[in-house]
Amino acid sequence: MLPAPAPTTERRSRSLPPWASGLIGIVGIVAVWWLIALVTAPTGGTTYAPVPTPIQVAQTIAEDGPAFYWANFSVTIGEAAVGYFWGNLIALVLSALVLIVPWLEGIVSQLAVVTYCVPIVAIGTLVLLILGGSDAPGRPSDTAIFLAGLSVFFTTVVGSLLGLKAADKASLDVVTVYGGTKFTQLRKVRAIAALPNILSALQIAVPAAFLGAILGEYFGKIETGVGPILVAAQVSLNSPRVWALFLLCAAVALIGYGLVGLIGRLVAPWSSGKRA
Repeated sequence: MLPAPAPTTERRSRSLPPWASGLIGIVGIVAVWWLIALVTAPTGGTTYAPVPTPIQVAQTIAEDGPAFYWANFSVTIGEAAVGYFWGNLIALVLSALVLIVPWLEGIVSQLAVVTYCVPIVAIGTLVLLILGGSDAPGRPSDTAIFLAGLSVFFTTVVGSLLGLKAADKASLDVVTVYGGTKFTQLRKVRAIAALPNILSALQIAVPAAFLGAILGEYFGKIETGVGPILVAAQVSLNSPRVWALFLLCAAVALIGYGLVGLIGRLVAPWSSGKRA
């Protein structure tokens, strides 16, 4: 006797849609956050609350106003964007160059590993001495831009090399048979085959660039940005503002991540769901 498929169908019909699962997750996180805030609430003579409630954070954001956050976040986002552009551009150019000049692969790979392994805290001070910070209030910091670019270099190099080397061998042989060079293979076959991996690397690089820019601002010589106001909030023990900045930074990173993913689907819709 064959089993009836009805239970499977019933189980599938009871599964929640993605938006409902996401909403439940958000509500659960807020509930846990609120519970921790109540448990760690100040008692006795102290008024400092290390974990403010969601309402306190929302009130802080409303009191500070959009102008305050935009004036600072716009600087950091600008630094991250410039660093993101140059870091990824250099990574893509070097990855493509490796396919044309194979003996460069060891040098490029070692360079990528070094940029990944060297702590930003260790190199940040040196970069600040060489490049300096912001030359005027509201202007970006060269150190933050450099560290933003440094933060994306490794991910993009690795993703690009994996994608460029994943090209179909038969297609490469066809190009060779018809007299094509390694550059022709790169342009006609490898670049298209590498798009899924490159798009994934570029998407992952967005939060990394934003974090690198914030860390660059931590080293000083800049008056406007997420880094300076975060340091000021920590020094003054303004925990609601610290948490507000944390949530806004996470939101900016997620929006950037999703935006690059959307652009990738529009530019190369065929690559969606096929990334290695």
